[in-house]
Parts: sequence; C-alpha cells; structure tokens
Amino acid sequence: MKLPDATDTARLLQGDEVPPVYEQNADGASALVFTCDHYGRLLPRALGDLGLDESELERHIAWDIGIAGVAEQVSRALDAHLLAQRYSRLVIDCNRWPQAPNAIPMISERTTIPGNEGLTHEDAELRRRAIFVPYHDRITAVLDARKQAGRPTILVSLHSFTPVYAGIARPWHIGTLYQHDKVLPPLLLKALRAEPDLVVGDNQPYAVGDNTDYTIPVHGEGRGLINSGIEIRQNEIAEPEGQQVWAERLIRILGEIESELRGKGLA
Repeated sequence: MKLPDATDTARLLQGDEVPPVYEQNADGASALVFTCDHYGRLLPRALGDLGLDESELERHIAWDIGIAGVAEQVSRALDAHLLAQRYSRLVIDCNRWPQAPNAIPMISERTTIPGNEGLTHEDAELRRRAIFVPYHDRITAVLDARKQAGRPTILVSLHSFTPVYAGIARPWHIGTLYQHDKVLPPLLLKALRAEPDLVVGDNQPYAVGDNTDYTIPVHGEGRGLINSGIEIRQNEIAEPEGQQVWAERLIRILGEIESELRGKGLA
C-alpha cells in the first residue's frame, strides 16, 4: 500500500486551513521552552465534526480546557518560546506515540467518536503526517537550533486535567509530571507546596511514562534536558480570570526557578 507523502496531506488539511503549529516568542531570551500538546480543538474541514455534537467538542476529550490562555500569558511574561498544537487530540493525540491504540481514540471517556471508527492505516498515516509530524518536527528544529547556539533549555509541557475522572474527585489543584529529571520537579514541588492554598500532586494525576507520553520522553529526556510537565485542574482555569491568576503564579514561580538555575550555571 502506498502511504501518503507530504503533498497528499492536503487531502486532510487544505492550504487555507490553520497550520497545526502555533508559536509565540520564537526569539524569546528565556531558557524556558513551553510546549502545549492539547492547546487547541480545531478539526480539519475534511473530517467534519467527527460525528460529535459541539458540546462534546468543548469537553476535555477534545482539548485541555483553559491551558491555552495560561500558556500564552506565561510565555509572554517570561519571554519564553511557546510551541503549541492547534488541532484536537481527537484527530490525533500529539502526546501519544502514533502507533498507540489511543493515539486516535475510538472511545474517549465513554464517548464514542464515530469519525474515528473504521480508519484505514492510510487514514491514520495521513493524520500523523499532516498534524503530528509538523508539530514535533518543529519542536525538534527549535531544540536543535538552541543546542547549536549553545543556549540552555528548560522544557516545560503544559496541560490541564478534569476535576473528576471515572466518578472520583481529584483533590489536586496542580501537579508536576516527570520521570527521570531530578532537577526541575523537586524545585517545582517545593515552590508550589510553599503556596498556602494549594493541594499539589507529585506525579498526580498522571505520571510521565515512555509508553504513555511522547513530548517529555522524546524531546526532554531523550536530549537530557531539564524538564517537567505541569497539569492544572480545569475548573481553576476554565475562565479568563482563573487563567490570569494561575499565569501570574507560574510566572513568579518559574521565573524564580529559572533565576536559581542560572545562578547554578544550569540555565
């Protein structure tokens, strides 16, 4: 079977449609680089609505609610490069290995995704090439350029999570997600736990894993970068006011951590 090449991807994502990658502060001076795998909820025109009502496409199954507003404010204030994925994780999840069964979900949180049923290998490959590949290729290019220029990089992947999952309430306001890095996660945990009003998750509500995640294992750990994921509970940032509150908190905390790492020659 002939798999789609670069020109074939126009069958999924046409030239007048929004490109997959959103960037902000590409020339930012900070050592911090932010990724946002579930920033947007766009669907390629060719896929219609995937057979879902608009109300379903506003849920967590389609994107990380509220994280876009937080990510943009933090990136601007810290003069840090932000790379984000504009298309819905229902098309293809850019924090999953493309061959993983849940990379293109047929069911998400008990919701059947009709437009993802019966996909051929060619269909899946088309989505990978049109959306997944440009996003991760751009992250790779940015990190390669920083390394070549001798610029230190602290990679932070920003996400949000649901207040309740499978009927169980999640008490954490924010969590750090990590696997091997011993530098950034302890600093984040210490700073967040010093905040008087927070319940902080240590690898909660998720932990980074080679088989369950893509961005941190590949771009962070694969390069030996200082790195962490951050998850914020969605009811905290669903509205602009909450996004501003959390952005200001992260600006302060991450700014202090970057200064500390610079002082140690690590950033």
